[in-house]
Amino acid sequence: MVPDPESNKENAIAFYRTAYLGYPSEAVEKYVGSEYIQHNPVVGDGKQAFIEYFDEMARDYPEKEIEFVRVIAEGDLVALHTHQTWPGDEQYVTMDFFRFDDQGKIVEHWDSIQEVPSESKNGNPMY
Repeated sequence: MVPDPESNKENAIAFYRTAYLGYPSEAVEKYVGSEYIQHNPVVGDGKQAFIEYFDEMARDYPEKEIEFVRVIAEGDLVALHTHQTWPGDEQYVTMDFFRFDDQGKIVEHWDSIQEVPSESKNGNPMY
């Protein structure tokens, strides 16, 4: 199967939104392939570790919000640029990268997370 960047973009957003809003098992079942390689050093490797991490996040921070600012796809890769708001008005910008298999399922993930600072020397937003 040839990679379908548009479909992969839609699936990356749906996967992330589903897990982030408290349904990581459903996200894995619908959108993850036979393996799941995790590169975030605070999350264990594999599907079950992902589910456990997002279950804990949903339990501890049920009021968090996410906005998808940009989605870019090339070949079997999708990049998401998000703006997240957490309890206490903590705000973060994330860059997530997903690799898809030939069946259009997510099999690998990288990310970078940065808190939005209260001041910026250049005055430009991070998202």
